[in-house]
Amino acid sequence: MSVEAFKIWGQVNLLLPIKANVRKLSMAELGLQEKYAAKSICFGCGPANEKGLRIKSVVQGDKVVAIWQPEKYHEAFPGMLNGGIIGSLLDCHSNWTAAWHLMKKSGANEPPCTVTAEYSIKLLRPTPSQGAVSLMAWVVETSGDKVTIEAKLEAGGKVCATCRGLFVAVKEGHPAYHRW
Repeated sequence: MSVEAFKIWGQVNLLLPIKANVRKLSMAELGLQEKYAAKSICFGCGPANEKGLRIKSVVQGDKVVAIWQPEKYHEAFPGMLNGGIIGSLLDCHSNWTAAWHLMKKSGANEPPCTVTAEYSIKLLRPTPSQGAVSLMAWVVETSGDKVTIEAKLEAGGKVCATCRGLFVAVKEGHPAYHRW
């Protein structure tokens, strides 16, 4: 599946590669991070981190999706995205998928602060950096305040990396408690 971009009044809009119920995602649409953690300084997803990746995770049905545009300085070698950047993208996107799921499950108005307990990345092929990459994550299992997430990263119409991780809502006293 590929990601298609088109311009409307100078603003880029993207079609996300979701088999069922494809809809346009406007670049102006607020991500979960902007809605619930506008002051976050996280390198991967913090809207307030000017030097970070600043992903925008958006809910589409039972999945959370994002489109992200690499820059030249994100490359490991010419034309290919750095594996550490891929890991950060999948980690932060999956973490927000878990936070959103726990918020919906509990009926809360804002997500709990969640952290990565463990995650693994499979780098399936070199990831081209000349175009946008798409991220998609979904819940696999949930137990109390723990959520297992699976995710994938696509570029150039191909799955380039996958992720599976365990994410946990933190309690008062943890350094990440109320980080957003």
